[in-house]
Order: sequence, then structure tokens, then C-alpha cells
Amino acid sequence: MAKFYDELDEKLTAFIKDQKIFFTATACDSGRINLSPKGMDTFCILSERQVAFLSLTGSGNETAAHLKVNGRITLMFCGFEKNPLILRIYGKGQCIYTDDAQWGAYQQHFPNLAGARQIFVIDIESIQTSCGFAVPFYEFKGDRDALVRWAEQKGEEGVRQYWQDNNIQSIDGLSTGM
Repeated sequence: MAKFYDELDEKLTAFIKDQKIFFTATACDSGRINLSPKGMDTFCILSERQVAFLSLTGSGNETAAHLKVNGRITLMFCGFEKNPLILRIYGKGQCIYTDDAQWGAYQQHFPNLAGARQIFVIDIESIQTSCGFAVPFYEFKGDRDALVRWAEQKGEEGVRQYWQDNNIQSIDGLSTGM
């Protein structure tokens, strides 16, 4: 049976902190729906009603484009290793870019990773949990470092050029704000 919450409590916070992967979903009124897996210690809880995640350079930038249009975002955490549970956070997100004045205040909550592109700050509208009884067991073996190594090899200027070449528009032609 699904349960809804207005804010994160100690039990929900502990569950989130135990997870090694989470998923983000965004969409506009038309075009593609974006669903992305995230990991590498890029999620933090700012308060009972606000969370954030660090976005690393990737092949696309759909989340930023969709949040510019309507701000809607859903985050999902699944219990793969211990007790079964699915936790969804529904909210409104904003994008903080590396050149924004607020970057430093938010960046301090995350590891310093090469290729850091944006921080998405989400104001929680509601939280839903459900059983997760059909979610299979998976064993965490470690984070991949390929993306960070790629960004380190490119260097800061190379990464910024990559952003210009690949991340200023979504796959549906929407501006990402970069």
C-alpha cells in the first residue's frame, strides 16, 4: 500500500542515504520523457523539504531543459540490497550552473568531481513510498570512474567546449540554459 508524506523524516532519510543509485524523470508537454540513473555520491538532503543532486557532464542535458520549461521532476530510490521499498520524491526543480553566484553554496555539499556541470535543487511537493516487493536484489560492487576520468583528461576548457557542442540544447531542441 502506497503512503504519502509531506517531508522527509529520519526513516526516509536513512533509506535514501543507504542507496547507491537513484533515478530522475522529467518531461515537457510534448517531446521525449527523460529518465536517467544517477550515482557516485551525487545526491544530498538539504532539509526535510529540499534535496539536490550534482549533474556531471553527459551526452545530453534533458533535465535542465525540462526544468526550464515547467520545473517538474520525480526522483526514485529503490531498495535493491536490504528491505524492499520504493521511494519517490515529487517536486519542482531549479538548475544552478557553475557560473551562478549560488554555485559555491550548493557545491560544498558534494565531492569535487571533474566535469561537474549543474546542481539541481528540488523543493519537495510530496513523497510516496510503496512496497518494492517485486524489485530484485542487486549487489553494489562499486562506482564507475569512467566519466570523471574522461572529464579529467579533457580538462576544464575541453569540458566547457563539450558543453557548447553537446549540452546547450535538448534532443528535442529546447534550451538547457547553458
